[in-house]
Amino acid sequence: MLSKNQVVAVRKAIEASYIGICTVTEYREKLRENKSTGFGEEVVLLNQPCRLSFERIVSANPGQVVTELAQGVKVLIAPDINIKPGSKLTITQNGAITEYRNSGEAAMYATHQEVMLDLFERWA
Repeated sequence: MLSKNQVVAVRKAIEASYIGICTVTEYREKLRENKSTGFGEEVVLLNQPCRLSFERIVSANPGQVVTELAQGVKVLIAPDINIKPGSKLTITQNGAITEYRNSGEAAMYATHQEVMLDLFERWA
């Protein structure tokens, strides 16, 4: 088990690798000027340092010659941030701006969290 000082050191090292910026948007119920209720986008986190991580996912059934390739995308971000499932994450990294959707609960660690992402198409 890591001591508190070790956790701080490891978190600092991980956060030093963050080369991206993340904005988190939620689709929320809003009160309109005419006092009616509607829904709309609301930015809940702006310009949070992060890092995208990509991995190849290869799958094949027994006896199958052709394998299927897919790309897994996850974001590494500070552990004290709450990103709700279904949120839209706009991430700028290496000069590219891409919109993703949080596809589920984050894997939480003392030093960071890993959130699996899908490309954002539209609000569900």
